[in-house]
Amino acid sequence: MIDLNILKTKEYDFLRTNPHLGDNVCLLGMGGSIAYGTNTPDSDIDIRGIALNTADEILLGNDFENIVDTTTDTVIYSVNKIIQLLTNCNPNTIELLGLRPDHYIKVTDIGKEILNNKDIFLSKVAVNTFGGYAYSQLRRLDNKSARNLNKAEHEQHIINSIKNAEYSFHTRYTNYPNDSIKLYVDKNTNNEDDIFMDMSLSHYPLRDYNGMLSEMHTVIRDYDKLGKRNKNAIEHNKIAKHAMHLIRLYMMCIDILKYHEINTYREKEHDLLMDIRNGKYLDENKQPTNEFMNMVENYRLEMESAAKNSTLPDLPNYDAINALKMKINKQIILNS
Repeated sequence: MIDLNILKTKEYDFLRTNPHLGDNVCLLGMGGSIAYGTNTPDSDIDIRGIALNTADEILLGNDFENIVDTTTDTVIYSVNKIIQLLTNCNPNTIELLGLRPDHYIKVTDIGKEILNNKDIFLSKVAVNTFGGYAYSQLRRLDNKSARNLNKAEHEQHIINSIKNAEYSFHTRYTNYPNDSIKLYVDKNTNNEDDIFMDMSLSHYPLRDYNGMLSEMHTVIRDYDKLGKRNKNAIEHNKIAKHAMHLIRLYMMCIDILKYHEINTYREKEHDLLMDIRNGKYLDENKQPTNEFMNMVENYRLEMESAAKNSTLPDLPNYDAINALKMKINKQIILNS
């Protein structure tokens, strides 16, 4: 049982004193390992939540987006920001809608409204968002373990990550034909494996084009940064934790695709996830075993199969989402 009296301590005063929080918080719950059911006696308490935007912010088009307290590992999103993230089926936020009932700390009427309408955010977009996050965990394993990737595999990993990011381009930038951007690995002038791009766009907004290229650049930059943290990850035994989250992400995505359910707490798979976290699937050199990598492939294939057979819509219910957002914001303005 989690002792919630800790939230009354001084280090959590910001929940009561921050002008964006206090009575504006409409949903508060556990995050991290407690939410997943993979916590240990040494696990920290992570808090996640949603706070209402003020009437002034709504009318002026302003948004505080989120409040982050690194000391307590607490993140509180504004309603407007989290709706945007939920629409994209962002794994870090969609899990807040699928906690165990006793893991919710505060739920107001508006909080209940969001929870009761969680199905409107579910779509096949989950394949790319959860798949993208899972792939980032796999990248970490590849970078942080002793498994040696050749240059072509290295570049293909980057391409796959860019493709996951590209999936949402069609909803955030001016639309373009699916075959307009092609990424592939080929030999450069030095006969080395490199990433190449074929792009065919006509009468396309320059700012949108620049935005897409900027996001692709960020993927490459972040991937290169991972290599610099390899030694630290191995020394602090983070490989097993990354491995566990990789499998957990696939599990959650499969539930969404097959059953239209957000199951953050992994009760049925608890023992398997803890075995992974505790290093059962690492060899004597603390590297992922072939058995684990086969497990990863099996879950990936199950996710792809679930996506093909899922009855979820390709895209979230934008009309219902906008209606929910307007209902909440209208209520805030009328009550101000």
